[in-house]
Amino acid sequence: MRIMSVNAWGGARADELLAWLPVSGADIACLQEVTRTPGRSGWTRFDDGERQLPQRADLFADVRSVLPRHQGIFVASDSGPVHDDDGGRHRQDFGLATFAGERWPVIGLDAAFVHGEFTDHAEWTIADRPRAALAIRTTDRSGSDGGRPVWVVQVHGLRDPAGKGDTPARLRQATRLAALVDRIRGPRDLVVLCGDFNVLPSSETFAVLADVGLTDLVGAADTRTSSYAKPVRHASYLLISDVTAVKDFAVLSTPEVSDHRALVLEI
Repeated sequence: MRIMSVNAWGGARADELLAWLPVSGADIACLQEVTRTPGRSGWTRFDDGERQLPQRADLFADVRSVLPRHQGIFVASDSGPVHDDDGGRHRQDFGLATFAGERWPVIGLDAAFVHGEFTDHAEWTIADRPRAALAIRTTDRSGSDGGRPVWVVQVHGLRDPAGKGDTPARLRQATRLAALVDRIRGPRDLVVLCGDFNVLPSSETFAVLADVGLTDLVGAADTRTSSYAKPVRHASYLLISDVTAVKDFAVLSTPEVSDHRALVLEI
């Protein structure tokens, strides 16, 4: 099974992302910063007072169109206004999407907020936005014993304009994420946890997750692309509950499909 995770950046580099996904070989694709704008397609503009970014109106639909044989699941963390090229104002949902290939039946689903709760913003806020985790359970149906069940959990961690250092909010987020993993997994389940954590490699987050048996594979590797200009190059991580299940793991420097590098795990 090949599991891929990348912060899709709202589709700001949609041409590259949508060209790469069908040839990436991902059986399970985990995308953060996915958009859905009811009744809209094409491009929109996001503005939170600090940043102004181009975003796809419905990145979820865009990805479904290039992965037609994958089952897509979307969960919204929050919602707010975006504008089209004509100045029209629309409500856009923002969150996580997981796409499971047709060989991999979805046999379990779960989602939980790890920070805050769903908010419909009058205007986007710079900090303290809600964050959710999305989990799917699958299995290899070709195995003689029905295969080992696998939970693939993804998260988009809390962004803080002050930086990626540890804070009480991030510690609570880690505790809630660990509680989700502990609650959903069965005795035979392999757990893979991935996403844009928005923390440093030295974060106490990893000690909290180690307490529920998860080992990080990324460490201090550079997980940003040339589209990201800031000096701190850490954000995305991937953890697993059984390192002996790892066949291969890579942080891809190419192709560049976002301001984040994609993480690819073979188990």
